[in-house]
Amino acid sequence: MTATTALDAASREARFRAVHETCYVDLLRFVQRRSHPSHAEDVVADVFLVAWRRLEELPPVDDGARAWLFGVARRSLLNSQRGQDRREALAVRIAAGPASAGVTPSDTDVVDRRLDLAAAWPRLSATDQEALALTAWDGLSAPEAAAVLQISAVAFRLRLSRARRTLRHHLNHPADTVRAADRPASTGPERSTR
Repeated sequence: MTATTALDAASREARFRAVHETCYVDLLRFVQRRSHPSHAEDVVADVFLVAWRRLEELPPVDDGARAWLFGVARRSLLNSQRGQDRREALAVRIAAGPASAGVTPSDTDVVDRRLDLAAAWPRLSATDQEALALTAWDGLSAPEAAAVLQISAVAFRLRLSRARRTLRHHLNHPADTVRAADRPASTGPERSTR
């Protein structure tokens, strides 16, 4: 091993450590919201393995490394979780969250809004859920979220706008939450048998 190779290996390791230390916690939260908590650390480890192997493609920490890692994690999750109903699982995790921990009587509006959100969330499409989650939960900017989804920033902003409009509609019209299957079947006008 030459001195140049050792220096390259040391600089690669230092860069990887910097990215790992900066992005690990956010990436773990990102994965935990999208998979079973017992699998989250394994997925994150796989993402960092990809990052190590493709370190030359990884943007600098300040220029989108987090979004790049989120994109790798997202594709990994999609590959491993095909066939599962992600919208239902995510709605269950939201509803089971710490919505009422330490609630005082003055916090009832907050609790009501969380319950409304938990009821409206499963009615959103997976695309709408993803757009809202990337911005509201993961704190990504439009360009970063677009990089995760591998679309343009303009396309992401459009998607986010539609998702917000749909969510507002569901929150403002809770009566629409009754599914067609839950409504009594119409038998049509009664006929006279005379």
